[in-house]
Parts: sequence; structure tokens; C-alpha cells
Amino acid sequence: MWSRAIWWVMVGVLLFSSCKTKKKMTMPSSDIPTEISAANAESIRTFEMNNLDFYTFSGRAKTRVEMGKSVHDVTLHVRIERDRAIWLSVTAILGVEAARILITPDSVKILNKLQGEYISKPFAYIYNYTNRGITFNTLQDLLLANVSSNLLRTDNVQVASSTDEFIVVGIKEELAYQYRINKDNRPFQFSLQEVGGSDNMEAFYGDYVKTNGYNFPQDIALTILGEDVSLKARLGYNRVSFNEPVEMPFSVPSRYKVIN
Repeated sequence: MWSRAIWWVMVGVLLFSSCKTKKKMTMPSSDIPTEISAANAESIRTFEMNNLDFYTFSGRAKTRVEMGKSVHDVTLHVRIERDRAIWLSVTAILGVEAARILITPDSVKILNKLQGEYISKPFAYIYNYTNRGITFNTLQDLLLANVSSNLLRTDNVQVASSTDEFIVVGIKEELAYQYRINKDNRPFQFSLQEVGGSDNMEAFYGDYVKTNGYNFPQDIALTILGEDVSLKARLGYNRVSFNEPVEMPFSVPSRYKVIN
């Protein structure tokens, strides 16, 4: 069960697993304008300007993973070198490292330490699990609670506002998305769904705290509901730093079995 849980955390949460969902997000209406209005463009620029402008990120989060009726409490270590690499390590009970993953714009590498298995694939490997509109930068933005400039670069986008939030809905390369953004211009909810399909993922961001001037959520919840798997991950960060040197060790022992 542990290896299965690790796989879905790594692939499902980070690579947007394409399981058939039981719950759908509200799709953007068919009357989304084909040209961005001046007001929409100005709002989008404001959201992007409030994205975290960083060189490196390092964080440690107490994480609860719920997969069906199975619940696991782990520690997740996240390190990011902007636009170059995302490194994650999952530590289980008694400090035993269960898995490690390294994603670059060109590759995906996964170590399943409990099973002694190793996967190394080009980045395009994730398209076995998701739409081709997903990029390395989209994954990076998901983890940092940034609005994705990659998704916003489309004519099919609309911005609405109320007294306490903004709502952004759009379609880009057959991906429909929705952001709900607070008055500090930081997202507190993100939904993503393939147009015409039922693939769905939601992220919730809360408990924003400024660390060295960076407004980052200490509480992140990721949800995938599917026909074959029900996955929820709740991350509670207890340590966060920006722009400090980070190491991303990733060596493969010779005894590990390569999984194709």
C-alpha cells in the first residue's frame, strides 16, 4: 500500500493524474470573450506582479495523505531552483525516506526507496497522465501558489470581482481553469480540468504568512477524486525559506531496479 500511495502522491498530485472524476469543476461559460479587455489585462498584470519572484525555495511540510480509506502521515521536503528543477523527498515514520523525485524541464526521475525501484523519463512522460498543456512552469506555480502565466497567456480568459475576491476563468490548450484570488492578489483556490473530459484537480491555499517579504501559504490542500482512486493531500508548512542555497541530491544505487 505504501508504494501505491507514494506513486499517487508523486504522479497524481504533481503530475495531475488523469483518473476519471466523480466531481467536476464549474466550466467557463461558452461566451468567454475572444479578446482580452483592457480591464482584464490590467487585472492579470496585477496578479502576475504579485507572484513570488524568487531564485530558490526550500520548505518542510507535515503532510497527511488520504487515499481511499488509507491515511498516511509523512514529512514532505520541497526544494525548487526557479525554472530549472523541482526536488521532493517523502519521509515516513521514524525518519525513513520513502521516495525522492526530481523534475526538470527536460526530465522526470523517481526513486521508490521502499521498493528499490527507479524511473527516469523525459518530461513528456507526464503526458501519459495529463494534457500536453501542462508545463514545468505550471507545476512550479502550483507548488508556489503563483498564478500561471502559461495558462493566462490566452485570449479566452475572463476576470470578475466581488467585494472580497477576484475570479479568473479561462481556457488554454484544451485546459479549462479557474482561480479565486484574495484582495492581496494571491490565489486561495485553483481548479483545472480538461475540456470535454472529466479530469479534475483542485488546490486550496490558506494561512498566508510573509517570510522575508514573500507572502506564502502555510496550508496547502490538493485533491483528486477519481473512479479508481480518491486522493487528498494536506500540507502544513513549518519551515520555509527563499533565496538560500539548495542542494538536490539524487543518486541511484546500483541494486535498484529500473522500471520502464
